[in-house]
Amino acid sequence: MRTKFIRFHRKVRNHSLFQRAKPIVLVVFGAFLAATGLELFLIPNKIIDGGIIGISIISSYLSGLPLGLFTFFLNAPFFYVGYKQIGKTFALMTLTGVTALSIFVYLYHLSHAAAATQDLLLSTIFGGILLGAGVGTVIRYGGSMDGTETVSILLSKKFPFSVGEIVMFFNIFILLSAGFVFGWDRAMYSLITYFVAYKTIDLTIEGLEQMKAVTIISIRPREIQEAISARLGRNVTFIYGKGGYTGVYKEMIYCVVTRLELAKLKKIVLDFDKNAFVAIEHVYDVMGGKFRKKNIH
Repeated sequence: MRTKFIRFHRKVRNHSLFQRAKPIVLVVFGAFLAATGLELFLIPNKIIDGGIIGISIISSYLSGLPLGLFTFFLNAPFFYVGYKQIGKTFALMTLTGVTALSIFVYLYHLSHAAAATQDLLLSTIFGGILLGAGVGTVIRYGGSMDGTETVSILLSKKFPFSVGEIVMFFNIFILLSAGFVFGWDRAMYSLITYFVAYKTIDLTIEGLEQMKAVTIISIRPREIQEAISARLGRNVTFIYGKGGYTGVYKEMIYCVVTRLELAKLKKIVLDFDKNAFVAIEHVYDVMGGKFRKKNIH
């Protein structure tokens, strides 16, 4: 009995250590992906991204100093800001990600790694994908590699602009600067890279299996609920409301499905009620309950 208890205790302890180490390992891996996209695709072809990374690339090119110095020291002031505004875990993960990125780009620089391709379009797309996947992985596991977002959060509290608008302003300024330094054709390729990286970040954070929240108002809610449970294997929640025009109390159906299940859900509803009202919303993430989806946090 005692031996079994010790084995169980060790198993729990090892699992706990793994769970604590996993985010740090993945943040470092994300930094490696970003460094690979920069050093093998973007920088050799004089293509940049937005944010601190873009400023670092321009500064390194003009000064001749290693890129890793700029990615670290330009982000350094935001470690403290992130700690004060968001928390200790965020600051630690950000420090880990930025430090790893700086080390990896420095090692690539020391190895004199050749560009993976000199085709500008391929460099733009694949560099943007790798960079976006790397930055998205760092964000997904609690960190950041771009201090401009932290600045934008602070400025949005003092000025009548959203965080997204301020980030966009910073990036437009950076990409315009790339036009003066590298040429306007490179600035246009950099804009494509920014778009590809932005979309890849979203995909990395949210995952391939995007969730949809569906609200259904129908005269046959119970039949629809039974069909959803039987044919999709999804649980639903009934929300009770009152029609603003009719004044009639109704049962509304609320459920969360994957993007691939959405078409089948619509068909189920139409099979029972062709006049049903269906509202579909994008869901960033799902946690808890009986929804069959792995947690990412």
